[in-house]
Amino acid sequence: MAEAPLRAGVVGVGHVGRHHARILAELPGVELVGVADIDAARAREVADRSGCRAEGSASALLDDVDAVTVAVPTEAHRHVAELFLERGIPVLVEKPIAASLADADALIAAASAAGTLLAVGHTERYNPAVTAARPLITAPRFIEVHRLAQFPDRSLDVDVVFDVMIHDLDLVLDLCGAAPAAIEAIGVPVLSERVDIASARIRFDNGCIANLTASRISRERVRKLRFFQKDALVAIDCAAQQVDAWRVGRSAGSAPAIEGGALSVPPGEPLALELADFVRAVRSGTRPGVDGRDGRRALELAQQVAEAMERADS
Repeated sequence: MAEAPLRAGVVGVGHVGRHHARILAELPGVELVGVADIDAARAREVADRSGCRAEGSASALLDDVDAVTVAVPTEAHRHVAELFLERGIPVLVEKPIAASLADADALIAAASAAGTLLAVGHTERYNPAVTAARPLITAPRFIEVHRLAQFPDRSLDVDVVFDVMIHDLDLVLDLCGAAPAAIEAIGVPVLSERVDIASARIRFDNGCIANLTASRISRERVRKLRFFQKDALVAIDCAAQQVDAWRVGRSAGSAPAIEGGALSVPPGEPLALELADFVRAVRSGTRPGVDGRDGRRALELAQQVAEAMERADS
């Protein structure tokens, strides 16, 4: 017998959530039941485009979904996600996982108590360029990251560390495989009342150093990471989905030679790959690629960077 479609819902269909709805409406084996948003016109617009019903509140979806994604403003993540987790309904919540570590802990505890799944939308983990580069990043000693974006008309409820840099904090934590030992950071509010450009230097307990710059006031769009390790360099361009890898080849009786070049990277939409992984995890009852504890770890490091910025400014 054919497996019944997974009934999915989306809460919050603004800049990011509307793409959740688009993708879930097209995913094989998924039925997008409805979307919810406090902006009724926006909910109707997305629902009409996605072929589902529109609701004005998250609670209106509780009895009709097998899984839900949450893309509301960060301050509301805990309230909305808990509604579903306490019913045992799997949730994917957009990054950052919550507005505070206490809220993140509450979501993790709610998922655990209900025996259900909590995933976090760190989409860059699913970028095909990151996937292609991952096997080559074995013992980085220095990491350099630049993530520059144009000034947005959204996400101004959080500063650039939680809006933009957190993508790379999550990637660096995942690929470095060590815990932060010391952090220096500086941040400047330029076009808003919150920090719009930030620079952080993180030393990990294995000796690796990561320098990260994040900006949302750039005229160009840059999403690049470079990993330097013994006899090797791996450069990732997340925006272009390109990877260059170089290594020093050594052989007896010959001078060292630089080898490598561009890797083959199959194209793919990171958000679509993330949502497909969420659906897979819900159906199989297995761990998603990025779970609640991963999301909490990235949030904790982001908060540590924010605290370092405050110290530098005092």
